[in-house]
Amino acid sequence: MDASFDSGVELGKKIDPVGLKAVFVLGRGLDINGSGVIDGLKNVLGLNVTVTGGLAGDGGAFKQTFTLCDGEISDGSINALAFYGEKFNCTFGSMGGWEPFGPIRKVTKSKNNVMYEIDGEPALGIYKKYLGDLASKLPASGLMYPFALLKGNQDTSGIIRTILAVDEKEGSLTFAGDIPNQGFVRLMHAKNEGLINGAKVAAGAAIEHAASKAGGLGILISCVGRKIVMGDDVEEEVDAVKQVFGKNRVTGFYSYGEICPTGSSECKLHNQTMTITFLNESI
Repeated sequence: MDASFDSGVELGKKIDPVGLKAVFVLGRGLDINGSGVIDGLKNVLGLNVTVTGGLAGDGGAFKQTFTLCDGEISDGSINALAFYGEKFNCTFGSMGGWEPFGPIRKVTKSKNNVMYEIDGEPALGIYKKYLGDLASKLPASGLMYPFALLKGNQDTSGIIRTILAVDEKEGSLTFAGDIPNQGFVRLMHAKNEGLINGAKVAAGAAIEHAASKAGGLGILISCVGRKIVMGDDVEEEVDAVKQVFGKNRVTGFYSYGEICPTGSSECKLHNQTMTITFLNESI
């Protein structure tokens, strides 16, 4: 996990920058700081290259994840696919659909993607109080109750963080991406309708600025937590995307972290979102 930034830098150095249009990243889902990987990539590639992708998941088991590249399977790799071409076009969209509940709380101690204290108390202890009986099923049960990262004025930042691991001895929570020290957070929960609508909004954003709205490929990366919450209705978020995309093809997977720019700003690691990368060519 401590090598995440350096790994992003090394991966970025392997990508030819001449004519580079976009990079699609697939990474291990455990023992990683996704924010660090993205920061390392941006350090090499700059901020003008579109970076999207996701971290592998294992269905909420939190035991072992895999990536595949050049015929080799690995549980510890980060892979990247670089796109070039004058007519190539990559657009994206990302939306959650979760709702906040409970009070706004301050992170009083954190380092990178590990939260140690909330309001001066052990983070794990406070989180367990909210989860009640579900606390015994951590970290998997944490997928249903992520944290929203808030701005300094306590408005939403649009970024959600999901727990990847807990440390009973330290009383800490480990997330898929960075948790700002002295920042503000709020717990989130969701209903199926909100998540499905979020997927539809993400699809609309991805196709809105496409060079061509036909003949493209949509890569859907949805957090495994959304699948757990929606249960048997999970196909409805895919159907919502297909309604927007029409005859365009779609594929994808359930992840432990989604990589996508936020609006027009630089790339970030997200959790609990439907993130869509739309690839096509101008005519």
